[in-house]
Amino acid sequence: MFTGIVEERGEIESITKTPEGIRVRIGAKAVVADASVGDSIAVNGVCLTVVEFGGSHLVADVVPETLSRSNLGRLNEGDGVNLERPMTLNARLDGHIVQGHVDGVGTVVANGPSNEEGHRLVVTLPPELRKYTIEKGSITLDGASLTIAKVTKEGVDVALIPLTLQLTSLGEREPGDVLNVEVDMVAKYVERMLEAYRQ
Repeated sequence: MFTGIVEERGEIESITKTPEGIRVRIGAKAVVADASVGDSIAVNGVCLTVVEFGGSHLVADVVPETLSRSNLGRLNEGDGVNLERPMTLNARLDGHIVQGHVDGVGTVVANGPSNEEGHRLVVTLPPELRKYTIEKGSITLDGASLTIAKVTKEGVDVALIPLTLQLTSLGEREPGDVLNVEVDMVAKYVERMLEAYRQ
């Protein structure tokens, strides 16, 4: 489990094809400070297992299922990624409960200052994910826990504060870029429970 509060911006150092998918080496410092092989690390919101690490990097394998559901297969060497270690039970839950199980991807429509509304990131979502969004609800985009400012016909509009722009890669995203999306887990559970009453 994660919180969606990005701890560090890492950088893709290398991508190697393997029989099982790809192996990525990511430059990082904070998230590897207390790392062990087998630990979980959220990379752009995707829960990956550390298979190797050093003082300034970590290595993880990405299997076809993850590649098909996320933007990790579109990454290139030099790209920035958002990193977070799992939450601990004795820490504050500053974001919201994030599983690191990406539901799909969305596409950036606009990203930048918007008149008096500050910096806005507008993202289209697949129809099957839009139903889980509400104004002032939570959504995770590339691993960052964000509050939905507006629900649009095609997706969501979120406000990015200066600290988020500084600590994450979201400010660098351009129209047409693809973001990993994890919708609020609670909304999915509520839908599932309501299905039982409809039958």
